[in-house]
Amino acid sequence: MMLPTATYRLQFRQGMDFDRAAGLVPYLADLGVSHLYASPLFTAAPGSTHGYDVTDPGEIDPGLGGIEGLRRLSAALKEKGLGLILDIVPNHMAFSVDTRWLRDVLRKGAESAYAGHFDLDPAAARIRLPWLPAPFEEVIGSLSVKDAEDGPVLDTGGLQVPLKETPSLEAARGGDADALRALHDEQPWQLVHWRTENDILTHRRFFAVTSLVGLKVEDDPVFEDVHRLLFELVDEGIVSGIRIDHIDGLTDPQAYLDKLRARVGDTPVWVEKILSGTERIPGGWPVQGTTGYVVSRALGRLLTDKEGLERITEDYRSATGRLDAAEEVNYRARHQVMTQDLAAELWTLHRRFSEVAADDPVGREFGPETLRSALVEFIAAFPRYRTYMTADHISESDKALVRATASRAAARLIDPGALPFLADVLTRATPETARFRLRLQQVTGAAVAKSAEDTAFYREVRLLSANEVGGEPDDDPLGIEGFHRAMERRSEHMPHGLSLTSSHDTKRSEDARARIAAITFEPECYEAWFRICQGFAPKRLNPNLVWYVAQTFLAMEPGDGDIAQRLADHVVKALREAKSESFWTAPDIELEEAAQNYVRRLASHFPKHAREVDAIVTAADRISLIQAALHLTVPGIPDIYQGCEIASYALTDPDNRRAVDFDLCERALADPSVLPRKLDREKLSLTRRILCLRREEPELFLHGHYHRLPAPPGICAYERQRDGTHMTVALAISAPPGQLEEVVQASRCIWPEKVDNSPVRIAFKRP
Repeated sequence: MMLPTATYRLQFRQGMDFDRAAGLVPYLADLGVSHLYASPLFTAAPGSTHGYDVTDPGEIDPGLGGIEGLRRLSAALKEKGLGLILDIVPNHMAFSVDTRWLRDVLRKGAESAYAGHFDLDPAAARIRLPWLPAPFEEVIGSLSVKDAEDGPVLDTGGLQVPLKETPSLEAARGGDADALRALHDEQPWQLVHWRTENDILTHRRFFAVTSLVGLKVEDDPVFEDVHRLLFELVDEGIVSGIRIDHIDGLTDPQAYLDKLRARVGDTPVWVEKILSGTERIPGGWPVQGTTGYVVSRALGRLLTDKEGLERITEDYRSATGRLDAAEEVNYRARHQVMTQDLAAELWTLHRRFSEVAADDPVGREFGPETLRSALVEFIAAFPRYRTYMTADHISESDKALVRATASRAAARLIDPGALPFLADVLTRATPETARFRLRLQQVTGAAVAKSAEDTAFYREVRLLSANEVGGEPDDDPLGIEGFHRAMERRSEHMPHGLSLTSSHDTKRSEDARARIAAITFEPECYEAWFRICQGFAPKRLNPNLVWYVAQTFLAMEPGDGDIAQRLADHVVKALREAKSESFWTAPDIELEEAAQNYVRRLASHFPKHAREVDAIVTAADRISLIQAALHLTVPGIPDIYQGCEIASYALTDPDNRRAVDFDLCERALADPSVLPRKLDREKLSLTRRILCLRREEPELFLHGHYHRLPAPPGICAYERQRDGTHMTVALAISAPPGQLEEVVQASRCIWPEKVDNSPVRIAFKRP
């Protein structure tokens, strides 16, 4: 198996196509990576900015250059000795008339060759399409029958839905309301108001995104159709690695991965999977590891000062009055998400649970509300994304997890109600319980992600650097000893997993998080800065939002685009994601405008960071450089997100998907002085030096041991060793950089080239 030594993530679309990427290949080779790691490249919904809303997995997106453009990119990569890792989306496709397979189902119903490809509710007589701006009866006067290239369509004034040719078709062409009603009733689908989507759906969606429909990739014909082009690209040698998006969304990840491995041979495979707490990737999965959020979390915890965090915590509670533990905030968020955003999924589970209960002597005694309450409480208490039960097998560990969750949920209630029964049903490996069991474990993942990353992370904002994908708002500092233990486990259990510090999904890019983590090293400075931010805030804004804005402003770099507009856009998203005062479906425009005016005043008044936070910025630069060194040298394969070879100060999407100034990056490799900031120059130099070393010494980094080294307090030091080749890394976390000399002698140092006040020392020695 040919493993990468390092990857470089490129986001295609929005100006990045195959020819533009091919032009960057010499730069990537000079930087030192071994593989380009591409976002999804299959044809996606018109105007897609990310590619995860695939409309045709059998076609490379013509807007990117099509298959011939991809072949040109592949040739350019091979010429420089680089491979291509492709991000694929087996869980879902766009729920849209632009999706060829779905369009065929809408036109032909059960007669379509693709009728079984989508995860549609078998109990539903028709496919609900929540695409109307108002109820059907209110818009019927604006509907008309027209003809498209592939047949008749119902035109809604902005959308054309394929029509099955039924008896009322010709009569409806005249626009008669009764004929249109009859035609609509004869279709295999039903158009409804978009506001009904959280009440009832007939398709499995991705999290709470109704515009994405789940695929039944567990069925062999669907698996083949979804992956046919991928397999051709692997066989042709274009794709040399695969990243699986949202593996936890699949019905049976183990079976899927076994099937995939049988078809792609020894092609490396990584899965996007969040590991919670002490959770490990299932041992039987034939993959190289996850995409790396566990590393990002470990680095963030190491680079947070314990005593400073305690002071920040006291200040936060005092300033905002928020005294509840993060666990309690998350519990309430789960309740809200399950009964609002995921209410349609809850009712589907409720129906299936009720069917099981009706045929059970214990279950038939419970009423509908008791069964519903048990589901909500169980999901609210669930500690990770999902279990991995199958239709005919339940592991002992999953049984234990289900029972422990039910007990934890019951402890919150006066009466456990149907929770014991629910635990019993979930741990019965019988055909009667299979459909309910399998669907529930797909819903828990959506509930966990939506309630944490998209809700609680915007409510419990004590330290935003901890509010990261794969992390928790109440994460405590890991400490140097704890970090060593984590890396020793990683070396043993996942040495070839990807390691990331930024991605297209992270809430903040790596250097933005470093700025926030730095406040724990300089809490007095942050106190002064928060008071300044509070002084600018109107009474309409609650202190929790002001605390959030104070950290967010610090996380950004003056002069990096239009800071005022970026902040204004972000604060609206933050308010709506918190789901406390404003909502995506019911925004408080007055509040949002007050928040936007506030952040614009801040940006106008502080074109550069206030002098009160100078010490924080200095500490952040140190943390950023240490973080980069860790990212590149700990066990695992580093993934560099586009533009993060220099300092990157991005907020959550879409801010973190802005175009990168690659022209500047290319010039900087030849002449670092074109980069104005010292951190940019140091980070690029460090990244290039270690990436090139990784490419020169793949055995050391891919198979070398991780050994902690004795060091003075406040210094993290370790060694990577393989067959007499050694690399020593010493990092001044909270100690003076001069003490690094005790671990790494200047004569052996390969970075920095000249010993200075850098908090990083890296030495290398061959036998």
